[in-house]
Amino acid sequence: MNDKAFREHILNLLNSGDAHQDFDSEVDNMPVEIRGKRPTGGDHSPWELLEHVRIAQSDILRYSRGDADYVAVEFPDGYWPATPEPPSDTAWDESVAKFRADRDAYASIVNDESVDLFAKIPHGKATWLAQILLAADHNTYHLGQLVLVRKILTSK
Repeated sequence: MNDKAFREHILNLLNSGDAHQDFDSEVDNMPVEIRGKRPTGGDHSPWELLEHVRIAQSDILRYSRGDADYVAVEFPDGYWPATPEPPSDTAWDESVAKFRADRDAYASIVNDESVDLFAKIPHGKATWLAQILLAADHNTYHLGQLVLVRKILTSK
């Protein structure tokens, strides 16, 4: 496989879709009335899952780049919002926009052929590829939860 095809595979993973639901259509079509609700017996609302993937993806990106102002998020509480409900009418869209901006930052790294994806990140032991795959894998896992929670909450 050549480098371009390899990078395209990584971008497909970042953008989800292919064999499963994609992040963008899932969050764009999430009914407003269920965003802050947890299914009976469930641990997380759609809002909590969205914020969790946004926070984690941002944290992995900022750590990987070695941002000067980076401070590790407190584990585990710092990776989850304080409440099951969005704190404002605009919070959902703001969270989605921030998620997409960070995902686009990952895509820029992948698309930059001067970046050796097998090289170690500036200050760690992991490679760029490992960090990007970590974020994509985490996002895909929780996307599945988001789809399931939506289906449970809208099936009544």
